[in-house]
Amino acid sequence: MKKIQVLGTGCPKCSKLAENAETAAREIGVDFEMEKVTDIKAIMGFGVMITPALAVDGEVKVSGKVPDVADIKKMLS
Repeated sequence: MKKIQVLGTGCPKCSKLAENAETAAREIGVDFEMEKVTDIKAIMGFGVMITPALAVDGEVKVSGKVPDVADIKKMLS
């Protein structure tokens, strides 16, 4: 099971990133758990200074932009 974490304060970009990540995981058939991390201290704990960011299994994959579904599929594979 993959742990997908969307790091951000809940802005529209953060919501879009969560939506894209969920779509990507479902389309490739990955078992996943989605978590939205909104606490600034927790986000900084990942070393992220620009949100939104996406972490997979605790590793930050992208920060400061919203990748499309195809890019997220590659990150999850």
